[in-house]
Amino acid sequence: MTTLKAMVRKPRTDGFYSVYIRIVHNRKPGYIKTNKIVDAEHITSNGELTDPVVNEYCAMLIRQYTDRLNRTDVSLWGIKEVLEYLLKADEEVCFSEYAKSFIGKMKSQGRQRTAKNYQLSVNHLERYLGTNKIMFNHLTSSVLRKWIEHLSQTNRAKEMYPTCIRQIFKKAIIELNDEERGVIRIKFNPWLKIQIPKSDTTLKRAISAEACREFFNRPLPQTKMISSLPELGRDVALLSLCIGGINTVDLYSLKKKDYNNGVIGYKRAKTRHSRRDEAYMEMRIEPFIQSTFDKYLSDEEDEYLFNFHKRYCDFDSFNANVNHGIRKICRDMGMEKEDCYCFYTFRHTWATIAQNDCDANLFEVAFGMNHSHGLNVTRGYVKLDFTPAWNLNAKVIDFIFFSDAQSKQGKALDFEAPADKLFRITKKKMIYGRAYFKGKVVGEFTDIGFSNVEEVISRLVKQLPKDIPIGCTVQFRITNCDSGREVVYERSKGKGF
Repeated sequence: MTTLKAMVRKPRTDGFYSVYIRIVHNRKPGYIKTNKIVDAEHITSNGELTDPVVNEYCAMLIRQYTDRLNRTDVSLWGIKEVLEYLLKADEEVCFSEYAKSFIGKMKSQGRQRTAKNYQLSVNHLERYLGTNKIMFNHLTSSVLRKWIEHLSQTNRAKEMYPTCIRQIFKKAIIELNDEERGVIRIKFNPWLKIQIPKSDTTLKRAISAEACREFFNRPLPQTKMISSLPELGRDVALLSLCIGGINTVDLYSLKKKDYNNGVIGYKRAKTRHSRRDEAYMEMRIEPFIQSTFDKYLSDEEDEYLFNFHKRYCDFDSFNANVNHGIRKICRDMGMEKEDCYCFYTFRHTWATIAQNDCDANLFEVAFGMNHSHGLNVTRGYVKLDFTPAWNLNAKVIDFIFFSDAQSKQGKALDFEAPADKLFRITKKKMIYGRAYFKGKVVGEFTDIGFSNVEEVISRLVKQLPKDIPIGCTVQFRITNCDSGREVVYERSKGKGF
């Protein structure tokens, strides 16, 4: 049994009384405050209201509440549930506020990258509608179609942005509507009438091995900055190309605990929350990349593996600066703006060279790049052996940096620990040394009588062509013929030799 009555409670500080609708349900009282007030002259001694305007308004409100309660079974509800039902049934819901809460939950779950995409989608919709207080009832199918049409010239946003908004809408309907109790705060779902367009086919950004050699062996543009962006761009691009196309966000987020015995183990940020195996991957650091890898290692007391987080506040800033540095090199090479490389160029290049030039099939390429390739469930419970990916990665490095345009040279070697623990030189050991510039052998010898690596490099430097420009890098590949161990060093003309 539920009864409703208009009444007043305590007087306000100005002497007026706020008018309430008192609801008694299963002998428990509750109150809903109206926007009406009365003075003491319009209240009888037994608490009845005599103001005709207020009484008319309250009578209308009571009829609405009674009608709403009669349309559902509230006999087992508590008074709080009855009040919530009456107060929220007709209350307009703000989409912008709900989206903010929705995205906040994503961030608290560690899904920063996904949250960013959702935030971009909401921001674009708010800019289009000209308000940051979008209500759910504003988002009709007609409005959303016009917004999607506005996105039609984009490559990916025309699919990603509407998909994100639709997901927020679907979640809100589940959370805010309660059909069993008749609480319908979101009156309609416009997405039932809308077809979201597909994004354009991914642009194939891969470049040839020859273009890679030209990029990585080019002198860096001069800069007045203390920390050279071209140097950062080149080094991070090299790290990605030589670590199976790893992303900047994963490089930025690596911790010291993720690097053991020359192998990094990480969960790919982009897909870790959508895959059963959390997108876990292990990749061996090849000798060729070791010097660049060590160059950016953080201090001993730092939990992060690299020092990127000390220079950049987050991975977005880091990624932007890497791309800026890469573009500076490309512009210095005389490339047009639309032809300049970006960080993803080198991830795509790894995949393309692995398949086209290193005889890997698409399954092997997908495995090396940490794609699930349709085996989410299987990867979730199999203890994977990542050595096939390591070997393929070594082949890609060999092809790009240790061969010329026409042929392959060298064989991927299996290093179980960092090179400095394995490679030893004495004067009695036979040493095979080679120097590479743009993938070509420009110096080579086999001899004994060397006490350390620098003596070997000095010998090879004497054979280098004189026309190598200042600032260009040369790779020195040194093999201990007796032990079969090998190391690779990079030196820049004008600094290292």
